[in-house]
Amino acid sequence: MAKISILRMIAGILTIISVASCASEKDYLITIDTEYGKMYAILYDETPVHKENFIALAEAGRYDSTTFYRIIEDFMIQGGDVFNKENLDQEDWYTLPAEFNEDLIHEKGSIAAARQGNQINPEMRSSGCQFYIVEGKVYEEPELTTDLRKLQQAFAQYLQLETNLELREKYAELYKKGEYDSINSLMLSNKVVLEKFFNLNLGLDKRKNQVQAYTTVGGTPHLDDTYTVFGKVIKGIDVLDEIASLETGSNDLPITPVYMKVNVEYISKKKIAKEYGYQYPQK
Repeated sequence: MAKISILRMIAGILTIISVASCASEKDYLITIDTEYGKMYAILYDETPVHKENFIALAEAGRYDSTTFYRIIEDFMIQGGDVFNKENLDQEDWYTLPAEFNEDLIHEKGSIAAARQGNQINPEMRSSGCQFYIVEGKVYEEPELTTDLRKLQQAFAQYLQLETNLELREKYAELYKKGEYDSINSLMLSNKVVLEKFFNLNLGLDKRKNQVQAYTTVGGTPHLDDTYTVFGKVIKGIDVLDEIASLETGSNDLPITPVYMKVNVEYISKKKIAKEYGYQYPQK
């Protein structure tokens, strides 16, 4: 009995120490202030280079008066073009090494680094300043776990068969009306038939965390593992949605500029969890 009591006492002390340690730990709370409201975010320790870089730019005030200059509803809002704002020569536009992590995905509210395309940037290095915030959309699991490009190709071939005249007419009618979601549903409903007919595998492997996130909160799954996700909006998603819905002109540029001011505050993780509802992963 005495031995059991001692073990319980030790366990209790360790628990107290753990709780106290957690309460004393601090993190950076990022505030992105716009005329449409504020978005509050944290940056991931798993992407230390991106985190340190973003904080340094924000603390120096370099993000202030930059804009969200590219807005695509149901996709993302992009901004933070510090280098152009400061009229820096292009040779001074530094990049950051990619920091991919399978646990950090493009779910709604995720903050990720913009970058140049693969042809001129095979290492997928990130812009040293530009970032985007994911809005995305919610997916049905069959849509998420299907290679839609291969599905479209197979479906197009299948429609050419004379025996599929009725299906071809149905597709043409939906296309004429611009009902593209219905077209996707039509293709997905024929997935099994197409796989058997062409002896194809039209499946797309997705990790458990991807399926969970994209079928609930939504996001942009096709960007995973190719663009570095380094943070997350933990409060102010409604602000993200409002900005994403703004009217845009050519090149997805909003008709009215959306300026930002970025602040950084170093506060306890306990306060972030309590006031902003973010639960830090247990180590």
